[in-house]
Amino acid sequence: MRKNALLAACTLAAMFILAPLAQAQSALLDLPRASQRAQISQRIGVTNITIRYHRPLVKGRKMIGGIEPYGKVWRAGANENTTIEFGDAVTVEGKPLAKGNYGLHMIPGENEWTVIFSKNASSWGSFSYDQTEDALRVTVKPKAAELHDALTYEFDDLQPASTTVTMLWEKVAVPFKVEVNVNEAALASLHNQLRGRAQYEWQSWDEAATYLLDNKLSAEEAVKDADRSIQLEERFENVMTKSRGLAELGKKDEAVAARNKALGMGSAQQIHGYARQLQTQGKQEEAFEVFRANIKRFPDHWVAHNEAARLACAKGDFDGAAKEMRVAVTIAPDQIKPPLEALAKRLDSKQDINK
Repeated sequence: MRKNALLAACTLAAMFILAPLAQAQSALLDLPRASQRAQISQRIGVTNITIRYHRPLVKGRKMIGGIEPYGKVWRAGANENTTIEFGDAVTVEGKPLAKGNYGLHMIPGENEWTVIFSKNASSWGSFSYDQTEDALRVTVKPKAAELHDALTYEFDDLQPASTTVTMLWEKVAVPFKVEVNVNEAALASLHNQLRGRAQYEWQSWDEAATYLLDNKLSAEEAVKDADRSIQLEERFENVMTKSRGLAELGKKDEAVAARNKALGMGSAQQIHGYARQLQTQGKQEEAFEVFRANIKRFPDHWVAHNEAARLACAKGDFDGAAKEMRVAVTIAPDQIKPPLEALAKRLDSKQDINK
């Protein structure tokens, strides 16, 4: 009887010990989990930011300040480390953080939260969290939010060089701002890309030069890139880009020479597009000069009649302008006809189409 009693006791103890194990999720096998895995990404400039996490459910429970107590390091999700990966160096709440993949932890508080970026991104939750592995800590203010039963991360307030990452769970939102030096990252990316297959295409060097000029980064480097493009294949686009770069460097005579060379190479539509750019920059007389040269070179092209209409309009001859525009409509490709017809109607209404 003593043996039977001991066996029963052992069996009962085993039931209590093994029951939780039977209900636990496997750490070894890929099985369905109560807190499901999610991933969200956002690109800022050329920098990718990716958060990988598991989404616990509130299910009517008191989680923040309850099951997840204030003042204790929390995994900011469920299961393995919540991670956040930055493709380039960033600043978080104004503090620098190197490119890399980080374990994301948080310390909840009633009025203030600590957001932690750990160099260890491969642990299970925060159970083995070690403060000496911190890459960065920032302090942020939580906000009230609509109920989120499933823990959620979002990228809010998207700007050209920044975004706000927000963790939402229960009725709490925890935001932190991430900023990227977009031009610095883009330059590094360009230099790297131009070491690959892209270096053998004229478009790549011309696009790089154009980016440098558009963002006022380096006219000197832009001219060098334009020259590399020209070496591969001399075209209207890259010669005109070189002209822009030379003008930025104050080399007026060289810039004019390159511009004139490009205009001599361009198609009717390319030259027209350049003149229209001049108009948007408020350089009307320069644009009209280009229109006249284009008409002389391509007198029978629909573009020439479009430009003749613009020149007549500038003189206040709306009837003559409308007549020229309708000639352009007649001989233009079908896909071009609708916008030209719209211009003709504007001229009928005595509207200035050069503005």
